[in-house]
Amino acid sequence: MTGELLPHPGTGELFGSPVQPGTGWPADPATADTPVARCAEDVVAQAAAAADLDELDARVSVCRACPRLVDWREHVAGVKRRAFADQPYWGRPLPGFGDPLPKLLIMGLAPAAHGGNRTGRMFTGDQSGDWLFRALHRAGIANSSIAEHAADGQKLFGARMISAVRCAPPDNKPTVDERDCCAGWLDAELADLLPWVRAVLALGSFGWDATLNAVRRAGGTVPAPKPKFGHGEIAVLHTPAGKPLTVIGCFHPSQQNTFTGKLTEEMLDDVMGRARDLAGLSWGCGGSGR
Repeated sequence: MTGELLPHPGTGELFGSPVQPGTGWPADPATADTPVARCAEDVVAQAAAAADLDELDARVSVCRACPRLVDWREHVAGVKRRAFADQPYWGRPLPGFGDPLPKLLIMGLAPAAHGGNRTGRMFTGDQSGDWLFRALHRAGIANSSIAEHAADGQKLFGARMISAVRCAPPDNKPTVDERDCCAGWLDAELADLLPWVRAVLALGSFGWDATLNAVRRAGGTVPAPKPKFGHGEIAVLHTPAGKPLTVIGCFHPSQQNTFTGKLTEEMLDDVMGRARDLAGLSWGCGGSGR
């Protein structure tokens, strides 16, 4: 942790970077006593030992199993981007965000170095997240179009955001080993969520492949040949219990895609609305909205 304490943009409380667990960061699920995974074997064992989703979130948020990712996320938290030099950075892995009993999952790649790695919440604090939350709000799934920090009151209704890799990777590119290590957390989370989930919005080919692979690892079924990713493409999988699970592809709302027009707000609204309907969600539908 860096020695300089800076005020949280929402609460004004002082934190170092990266944030130490149990020090009061908004919605921090961990405490100083949360066990820390330090290798892939630890991830699998600790994920299996988590009593519930809250405990799983806590263990995810303190993981140190991938040395390259730990070094990078903490380096970014210490150096910071000039625009956020007056803020503390979370600098830790990100747990899922949203309803613990979701009908819709939103599957991404990994946190952004100066987005989720700074704010401590999925898809919050960068332009990709801004696009996504605006679309979620227009679809009636989020209570606000603005997602700035973990104390902004943002809630999701009947939906949950997760990612295949929970730490910000250099150049937004995790290695195969890092992806496979983090799959231990993903598999445990999906084991809790799949009984409720009806549809998955997969952001980019990485999110698409992560979804298909995770369902297959869980004992569910994926069509053969493997369904190809595309914006608006649909694949119908089956959970281990035999329940249909519809996956819809969406170009990732990265600046590369939004600046070039490969993804427009109209395109994002279209697939978001389809995902909402496939999940059986109504506008502003109820949920715990955690």
